[in-house]
Formats: sequence, structure tokens, C-alpha cells
Amino acid sequence: MAAGPRAKLAKEQLRLLNLLLPKLLNGNGFYGPRLRAAGLNLPLTSLEGFMSLPFTSKTELQEDQLAHPPFGSNLTYPIEAFTRFHQTSGSTGTPMRWLDTTHSWQTLVRNWKKVFEAAGVTASDRCFFAFSFGPFLGFWTAFEAATSIGCLSIPGGGMRTLGRLQTLLENQVSVLCCTPTYAIHLGQMAHQEGIDLSASHVKKVLVAGEPGGSIPTVRQTIQTLWPTARVFDHHGMTEIGPASFPCPNQPNRLHLIEPGFLVEVRDPETGQLVGDGEPGELILSNLERDGMPLLRYRTGDLVIAHAGACECGDPTTYLEGGILGRLDDMVIIRGVNLYPAAIDAIVREFAQILEYQVLVEGNQGLSQVNLIIEAGQQTQGAEIAQALGHRLHAHFNLRIPVTHVPPGSLPRQELKAKRWIFSD
Repeated sequence: MAAGPRAKLAKEQLRLLNLLLPKLLNGNGFYGPRLRAAGLNLPLTSLEGFMSLPFTSKTELQEDQLAHPPFGSNLTYPIEAFTRFHQTSGSTGTPMRWLDTTHSWQTLVRNWKKVFEAAGVTASDRCFFAFSFGPFLGFWTAFEAATSIGCLSIPGGGMRTLGRLQTLLENQVSVLCCTPTYAIHLGQMAHQEGIDLSASHVKKVLVAGEPGGSIPTVRQTIQTLWPTARVFDHHGMTEIGPASFPCPNQPNRLHLIEPGFLVEVRDPETGQLVGDGEPGELILSNLERDGMPLLRYRTGDLVIAHAGACECGDPTTYLEGGILGRLDDMVIIRGVNLYPAAIDAIVREFAQILEYQVLVEGNQGLSQVNLIIEAGQQTQGAEIAQALGHRLHAHFNLRIPVTHVPPGSLPRQELKAKRWIFSD
């Protein structure tokens, strides 16, 4: 990519930081003391000066909310200024509460509009949100973004899977928004019920909430079940908000929403910047979510980022392969690092597998892993389990036991899949 677009982007990021930081210095109980302790001189003259600030970790935020209940001290404005409440899913520890002002909420909605734009969603589309609409941020911002661009937006909370299928078919839905896991479950349910999805109006499936949409085998599984649709990935976090949008040309890539975020990719052990195209932890700083912001936040997401030219022409940093995994989800088995996304990619090579679960026993470094699968035909279970075991061994050079159970034995989730079960 030419230096021009990146230089222009950096200038805008610096401008936004110089608007944000004085607000935090004077009004934010969490970041004010941190900024003063770091001796930060304002206004900043370069982004490098900002990167002298300490990282922010999820553990620090959780401890802050416990020490200053219920919302913690990371509030830039009086509580009366906030109009939106959300809560993290708790999949990686104690749930955190997160608040937005009307202004900061609109920045999140604007970011989701970027996701829709990249996927080619327009006012003529009908969007169905297969989502429970609880306190988890999830598709709340997506729903409001869809309405703001003129889409007919249909909530799918409080429904069973078959009811959701019937609703999206009867209302000629063209865009389905859900997790990758639930897109697969909806498709499998349609097959079991004899519903021909090739006759549906669904043209796009937008997925988020877990890795999958940027994993070729998972994406292919979804597109096989939904033969009229193309899959578009996206990622975000309750505490960060919508953070990326799908590359319209390269389905394995996610572009980060700059200038809404300052992006760093660093070695999780040393904290040093990694080279372009090298794996590292994604570090994000909110530039416009000023009511309850995050500076240099360690997301825990493993990524491979490129700030070079993308074929689609967009100048923003992109993640090759999307989110590769979470650092705290990694399991070491006999010296081999296993990430859930890597296991998912192998399992989804087998179209006969309806659902699976991973049992992890023992302490880190001495762990044992066992897979349990459901096959579409119980009579094929043993054969598929054996084939999957061989495939896992060939890919990871590990012998991972695989057993099968009758169809319907394993749980299904509409939000983030909880397939990995840990025990001491």
C-alpha cells in the first residue's frame, strides 16, 4: 500500500487521541491516574508517544468492577450520561458490565454499518437476527445498524430453532445474522425437517461471536447447508464493540475498523511489536467510545495482521484468517499447541459430523484430549470417528481418541459454542 493512505490514517488517529485523552485525564477514574503516572504530555505529537502507556488487561477491568461496583471506575462521565447497558458473556472469566452514552453507542452502530456495507447489504434486504437479545452485546448494534440503513429487521429472540427457520422462510429473509455454530445448526435442522434451503431467499449469512467465518472448512459447511448464500465474517467484543469487517474480495480476511481503533500486534510474552505477517496478540485502543473506553487493551486474540496492500483496495490493516484463536483457549498436549479454531477446521472437513465436544483432562502441559462426535447416521459413527482420529493425527502428529454418541446427545448453543470441557 502506498504510504499516503497510511499516513493520512495515522494523522486522523492522532487527532482522535488528542480529543479523547484530555477527557480521560480529567474525568475518568480508571485511566486518569494511569495517564498521570505515565507522565503523558498532551497534546501527543506522534502515535509512538501513546504507546508508552501500559497495557490494559481484562483481569484489571474485572478487579476494578469488583472494587467499585457495579460498573467500576472506568467512567468518563456521570452515570446519568449513560443510556446503554451490556455485559460480557463470561466465557473467559467473570462477566463485565459495559455502558455507553448515546454518542458512543452511535459510533458502534456506525461500525456495524461498515460490516453491512462490506457484505453488500442494502435497504432492500430483510435481515433476520437469530439471537436471544440478552445483555451480551452480540447483534444489538447490528440490529440498529440494519434499521438505520433501511433494512426490514426481524428479531429472532425467544424462538426455538424450527420457529426461527419458519420465520425467516415465511418472511423471505435475505440476510441471516448469527454465530457460525448456529448457522450450521439451523441448516442441519432444516435438513432433518425436510426443508429445502435451496429455495430460500437467504443470500448472505453474516456470522460473529466465535472463530469460524474465516475458517475455510467452517465457511464451506455453512455455504453447503445454505446453498443460496455467501458467508461473511466479523468480530468484536462487548468491551471493545464491533472491530472488523469482511474483505469483499478475500473471504479469509477481516479488515480492522480504523480509525475507530488504534491497532497493535505484539508478542504476548515480550510485549514487543511483531513484524508484518507474523502471529501475535491483537491490542486495540478505542478512539471514539469515550464514555467507557479501552486503551491498549489486550484482547487475547491471536492474529496475523498485514498493513500492506489488500486486493480490495481498502487501506486498513487486515487479519489473514480472521481470529486464529484465543491465547487463553490454547491447550498444550505433549508439546503441541492446540487452538479450538484449529480443531474446528479439521472436524468440519467431515460433513457427516453434526456436533462435537472436546474433553480436556489434567493440568496444562500434562493434559489429555478426547473428542466426542455425533454423526448424522448412527451406523456411520464408528467409521467416521476412526477417520477423524487418523486425520487429527496426520495434522497435529498427536493421537487424539475420538468416540461417537447417538444423534441429539450433545448440547446445541445459539451463541458462542461451548464445546471444550475442562476438568482437573
